[in-house]
Amino acid sequence: MALATLALAACDPAVPVASDFIPEYKGIETKLLDGDLVQFNVAMTKAQSGQDVADYAECAAAQYTLIRGYGFARHVRTNVAQEGGIWRGDAVYTISPSLPRGIKTIDAEVVVANCVEKGIPRV
Repeated sequence: MALATLALAACDPAVPVASDFIPEYKGIETKLLDGDLVQFNVAMTKAQSGQDVADYAECAAAQYTLIRGYGFARHVRTNVAQEGGIWRGDAVYTISPSLPRGIKTIDAEVVVANCVEKGIPRV
C-alpha cells in the first residue's frame, strides 16, 4: 500500500513555492531613435502579468532619463509578448528636461525611487 501511495504522489504536480513568483530580470537594451525618442527592450521570466514587464521598461526609462540629465519622460507605447516562458517588452518614451505635455508623463526621480523600493533593476 505504501508503495502505491508513493507512486501516486510522484504524479501530483509540484506545489508552487515563493521563488516561483519572484521575477527574474534578464536585461535591458536601450536604443536612441531620434533626439529625445528612446526605445527600451526588456526581457524577464516569472512575470505575473504584462504589467510587470511594463514596470520594468518604465524603470529603465526613468533611470535613462536621469543619466541623460533630464527629469521627465512621456510614455509613447509599450508592447508586451510572452513566448517560451520569456516575457519581452518593447517600450518607447520621450525624455525631456521639463514636464512634457500629455497624460502619461513620469517624474524620473520619483519613478526611480519607486523602482529601487520594489527591487526592479534599471539601466
